[in-house]
This record gives sequence, structure tokens and C-alpha cells, in this order.
Amino acid sequence: MIDLRSDTVTKPTPAMRKAMFEAEVGDDVYAEDPTVNKLEELAAAVTGKESAIFVPSGTMGNTIAIKLLTQHGEEVVCESRAHLLDWELSMLAWFSGCLIRPAESETGVLTWEAIRKVLKAGGTHSSRTGAIELENTHNMGGGSYYQQEAIDDICDNAHERGVPVHIDGARIFNAAEATGRTVKQLVSKGDTVMFSLSKALGAPVGSMLTGPKVLMDQGRFLRKRLGGAMRQVGVLAAAGLVALEQSPKGLAADHANAKYLGECLARIEGVRVKPVHTNIVVFHLPAGVSPDSTSAELRKRGVLMNGVNNTFMRALTHYDVTREQCGEAAGVLEEILGR
Repeated sequence: MIDLRSDTVTKPTPAMRKAMFEAEVGDDVYAEDPTVNKLEELAAAVTGKESAIFVPSGTMGNTIAIKLLTQHGEEVVCESRAHLLDWELSMLAWFSGCLIRPAESETGVLTWEAIRKVLKAGGTHSSRTGAIELENTHNMGGGSYYQQEAIDDICDNAHERGVPVHIDGARIFNAAEATGRTVKQLVSKGDTVMFSLSKALGAPVGSMLTGPKVLMDQGRFLRKRLGGAMRQVGVLAAAGLVALEQSPKGLAADHANAKYLGECLARIEGVRVKPVHTNIVVFHLPAGVSPDSTSAELRKRGVLMNGVNNTFMRALTHYDVTREQCGEAAGVLEEILGR
């Protein structure tokens, strides 16, 4: 099967499996797992923050961050198609007691002007904006990313108004590859940062939440409350360490393969491909063609690719898919649509 459903489908590399087998472990609830401690120290250093927490998922990382930065009943500004809004089971409302105030952006990348329009100081009839969330890269924006100047401008203006900024950097290493910046530079002005080990970096499980130590200490309590406190989890952290240290160097190839896949798809009659920014390819099928039925036909022919809704499909490249397989997948789709 050629699996382009997501970059979460990667299998652990031989180096990851070896590290997991040999991992030194302890009880992480007592902060006694040396492998987890090493991973958290490295994640904090990579993002330039004081402290870090290893969490099972990006959703949990985002949930903890928003709870730490807000008060019950406040609003959180994010882009109108953000993962936080559409794909996290309303955890922001359920756990933090906050309302999302969406800001519009055609590309998924917000500007301060777009945020300013929906920002609220609070008063007799409206709640204040408690936090701003930025998704970098933006999933439904086709892997679009923030330039350094844009993200700094948003953070500077937000902080002038006393509003903290959380960065959902699930694929922040893709943004770093695309911009030529380090992750530390890109997130330097964010208050808290979440990034996934299990997406583009290829680890089997886990995400990291980083920020000031005082917040991360509180975050451990929230992780426990959410059921994310783990015991001898160094066997998973070991794979995360390998992913963090080795996988970023392969992202350029993923981006090149995504661009190639986009070019192949664009040659199919009736298919419209959105600009390919990193490792995500978003495309529309010809009028009247169902993404779900197309996905089912693709599966029968050995290609896994999901429809996002009733209008478009999405494909992600990763280290378990070759350029040749990208071309083959496009060829299968062309055959299905032609038939």
C-alpha cells in the first residue's frame, strides 16, 4: 500500500527500534525516567524555552497550553480552519471553558491585522481575549507556514496588550525547513509551543509542550488530570529522541516529493491543486466526483488517500513514501477519474 493519508502513519526506523529496546527507564510520574528527562531537556533547548513536558498527543499538548494561558470564560483567537477548532473535539471548551473566536485567512496564515479585528479587551457585554493560537505549519492550509517577521509581529502586538500566544507547531520542523530558520528562532516570541514527534519526525507516539518552567510545572498536574501521566515511558521517549535528532534532515526530501506529487496531480484533467508549501498536498476533484468514493477506489488499487470533506482531498508525504510511489499514486487516481 502507498499510504499518503498522513505523516502519522510512518513506522519506527531501525534506529528508533534499537533505541526503544535499549532505553533506560524509570517512573516518569516521579520524574525518574532518565530517557524522558533527556528528551524534555532537548525539546526545551530546541525551542529555546525553560522547560518541557512529554505528552501522548498533540491534542493534549494544545489542551494543556490553552488551560495554562487562559481563565474560564475567556476567548481564544485562532484561524478559522485551525486544528484547535476543527479536529480536537472541542477540548478548548470542554476543559478550559473558553470560546474560540475564529479569524479569517485564505492561506491559513494569520496577520496581526486579521487578529486585531476579532480581538476583545473585555467589558460589560463581552469576554476578553485570553490567548492567541497560531498553527505553524497550517494543516488545512496545505502546509502553509509563517515567515519570521509575521509571527514576531503578531507576538509583539499581542504581548503589548497582555495577551499570550500559543504556537501549535505540530509540524514546526517543516516550517523551519521551508523558511531556513531554526525552530528556536521561529518560536522565540511564543509563550508556549507544542510540537509533534509522531508526525513529520516519524516517532511512533508523542508530542512535546514547552514553555516557562512555572507553567510546565502546572502543566504536569493538568497532564495527570487528563490521564496522560505515564510510568516507564522511556521506551517511547527513546524513539522521540532519535526522531528529534535525526528526522529533520529528511524533511527537504518530503517537501520535494510533495511538490512532485502536486505537479503530477495538477496534470489530471479536472483536478485543482492548491499551492504546495511543505509536505501537505490539498486538491479538489472534478465537479461531481465524491472524495469518499474516490478514496475507496484508490484503496482497492493499493493507494491510501483521504477525503477531508465533500469538496477536497489531502495527501501527505513522509519518509515511508518514495518519489516513485508519489507518481504511481497520481497515476492510479488519473486512471480512476478517467474511467
